[in-house]
Amino acid sequence: MSALFDRLSHLFHHGHREDIPDLLTDARFADLDRTADAAVLIAVTERAEPGVILTQRPTQMRDHPGQVAFPGGKLDPGEDAITAALREAHEELEMRPADVRVIGSTDRYQTGTGFDITPVLGIIPPDLPLVPNPGEVEAWFEVPLAHLMLRENWKTNSVWWKGAEREYLEMHYEGFRIWGVTAAIIANLSRRLAWHELVER
Repeated sequence: MSALFDRLSHLFHHGHREDIPDLLTDARFADLDRTADAAVLIAVTERAEPGVILTQRPTQMRDHPGQVAFPGGKLDPGEDAITAALREAHEELEMRPADVRVIGSTDRYQTGTGFDITPVLGIIPPDLPLVPNPGEVEAWFEVPLAHLMLRENWKTNSVWWKGAEREYLEMHYEGFRIWGVTAAIIANLSRRLAWHELVER
């Protein structure tokens, strides 16, 4: 058994016992004429200092070009979020579904561009031979989970968007800019995991 899997599973399920009414969302900016269900995989590496796998999208993509993202994408007909997240991670990085120990699905995030995203948390072995699909992934990298979970590592910015002020979180890590939807999903997950309890034990 994996101590990390057991501890994260405990914090994950404990943290989802009650509703959190003020989680981050872009629902008020959503384009209701263009909606699609999607899923992403939050893949945590099984190592002494766990990390999270992130990708950078190619600049020519229609949606969120050039942005840092979790592996993921739209659900195919008949898929649930877990199946879609695992399929997309395999298509984007050749991460085999059999290598992912799924903990569960966390809070959905509605984007201003019309995606209803379900994040899926899972554990993967360290140092998998990931191979990016050049049509979907320009680069991939790993960030320490502890670094992502600590709120003081994030800067809050704002921008005028779709007729209203929109606040967003941002972090720069080894030349990559993590912000927007990906940052918000991380922030919401950190509240569910009660991260301080994990790092203090």
